[in-house]
Amino acid sequence: MFCERKIFSDIEKHEVQILFTQIDTSNTGELLFTDYEYNVNSNQYFYPASTVKLPVALVATEFIDRNEQLHIDTPYIENNNDNLHTVSNDIRQIFAVSDNESYNRLYEILGRDYINNRLREKGLNKTRIAHRLSTPDADKARRNDIHFFPGYTEEVIELKNQTDSDITPITIQGINKGKGYRKHGVLKESPMDFSKKNYFPLEEQHLLMKKLIAPEIFPASEQFYITDESRARFLNAMKALPHEAKYNAPEYYDSYVKFFMYGDSKDAIPTNIKIYNKVGSAYGTLTETAYIVDTTNNIRFILSATILVNENAIFNDDTYEYENIGIPFLAQLGREFYKQEKERRE
Repeated sequence: MFCERKIFSDIEKHEVQILFTQIDTSNTGELLFTDYEYNVNSNQYFYPASTVKLPVALVATEFIDRNEQLHIDTPYIENNNDNLHTVSNDIRQIFAVSDNESYNRLYEILGRDYINNRLREKGLNKTRIAHRLSTPDADKARRNDIHFFPGYTEEVIELKNQTDSDITPITIQGINKGKGYRKHGVLKESPMDFSKKNYFPLEEQHLLMKKLIAPEIFPASEQFYITDESRARFLNAMKALPHEAKYNAPEYYDSYVKFFMYGDSKDAIPTNIKIYNKVGSAYGTLTETAYIVDTTNNIRFILSATILVNENAIFNDDTYEYENIGIPFLAQLGREFYKQEKERRE
């Protein structure tokens, strides 16, 4: 518990935010949500890293389902490259190992203007997707061409010459971080500016998880228009462990991208525990939003949390305390809420 005491003794430094939703069922079978929060502030910036892949993957699924000529298994190519992809396969890779290239391809299909407009229409008003991940010119406005191939008897669907609007800087607390940062290997002795980066506040991560697992509790206008088949496949991809998604290399252990409860262990996750989630880790910030289910003990809850572990306050230097502070904290946090819910059921 030393890790937890150290973190909670300096919450501001670690930028901890936690959201928890207790889930019960009414006599008529409706889900009942009871929300609890700790230090949540949507006006306090943290870098969301790969958590943005969740809303982009969902918007991409909806984009495909709204086009009668397309299916999530429809093959496509990017920029006349010979490699065939499908949105369903991109989603599999995004959730199984948090693949950046898969996310970037979905970004090329949709673009930040479409993504952000659609998210706002669905009630995610503060989320802002601005750029690709881990690639040169990540925030360029011009997008790569996409060609979909619906079938031998149907015409190729082309998405060409697409350009997004310029990025508007975010102006909220904490947008300038640290006492320095590295750029092209050179230390800059000033805070790092995140104003043109992606933003996905914790409360909207939590909200999106609710919309996924219980769309019926929201007004129809705020639901994502995806088919029952697509939703089932999407949720299955979210909970799939790497080996279940055809990633069998030793480095892809069960908790590779599942921090809550099991992130500090490489042991197998019990088969009765299902974790529908998305994690993010970059610039010293670790974030996860998850719907956790124990099929044996009838336990289910939603947990979202973020923490900054950057002791030297230098950003982009790859010197962060992920393994000895951040991930153990999130793992223990998940175990504590699970223990609470198990005791509540007994």
